[in-house]
Amino acid sequence: MKKAIITGVTGQDGSYLAELLLEKGYEVHGIMRRASTFNTERVDHLYVDPHLNSKFKLHFGDLSDPSSISSLIREVQPDEFYNLGAQSHVRVSFDIPEYTSNVTGLGVLRCLDAIKQFSPHTKFYQASSSEMFGKVLETPQNENTPFYPRSPYGCSKVYGYWITKNYRESYDLYTSNGILFNHESPRRGETFVTRKITMAIARIKFGLQKKLYLGNLDAKRDWGHAKDYVEAMYLMLQQEKGDDFVVATGETHSVKEFLEEAFSYAKLNYQDYIEIDKKYFRPAEVELLLGDATKAKEKLGWEPKTKFKELVREMVDSDIEIVKKEYYGINGEK
Repeated sequence: MKKAIITGVTGQDGSYLAELLLEKGYEVHGIMRRASTFNTERVDHLYVDPHLNSKFKLHFGDLSDPSSISSLIREVQPDEFYNLGAQSHVRVSFDIPEYTSNVTGLGVLRCLDAIKQFSPHTKFYQASSSEMFGKVLETPQNENTPFYPRSPYGCSKVYGYWITKNYRESYDLYTSNGILFNHESPRRGETFVTRKITMAIARIKFGLQKKLYLGNLDAKRDWGHAKDYVEAMYLMLQQEKGDDFVVATGETHSVKEFLEEAFSYAKLNYQDYIEIDKKYFRPAEVELLLGDATKAKEKLGWEPKTKFKELVREMVDSDIEIVKKEYYGINGEK
């Protein structure tokens, strides 16, 4: 039985990846930060399934605490290590730049150094980001496009990318970077713009919200489905050698397009509910991201399965169902 460690296992990507690996027969060890409230709703169902719960184990740890990472790697001796943990909100990274750099940047180094010392056979995956391209120098962006990050988050991810590549070349470790473009799902955090939109629609439908406050509607992103993208992560670590791959759909859509598609699907006019609030603008904006995943298609055999409209509609349907249950309650009463 193969063993894998996933940091950020309680997040969107971590939960989908845990499901995928468990389905493939892995023993999965997830790392989660200790908090005063539980944040395990995305993986709670894995405990309910009697076929999976014996293979799924949660551990407290933190990317800012090297001892917690090192001790788990030393104990588990994983075949694969997926580093998905981070302070991952771009706008928030401007407010807490040092913390973001510590966790999102130096956290990668702590994982790599522990693997080098205690489990050098482990294959390492680093969740790199399209935000590293920032103020893009060419379109579309591929593995050879220069980086120009525009946020503390993007800068931290650039460090994580290069230290991953450096440990591969310096110590002959198996390390891979997945340069993932924006990927969403019903499990996306509610502070991210796509989920903020779909959750607002659901609350508006039930009369629980009147306005939705957003920032830059003209920003364009390459949006895919997180469930498709974790499959690419897995495939990267099944290759003979570590490498770096862009994972993207090759389509770009603006925030405004996402709004229009989501609201029209819910039979609402977004213009009746949207207010622009400057506090949601970034100090340095990333206007356009569009990925070229040709290398992933040719070497991994990977292609995105979910189209833009399918993704938007799935998220709207899911959030309407969530708010409906909250509104009517378990017994169907308001």
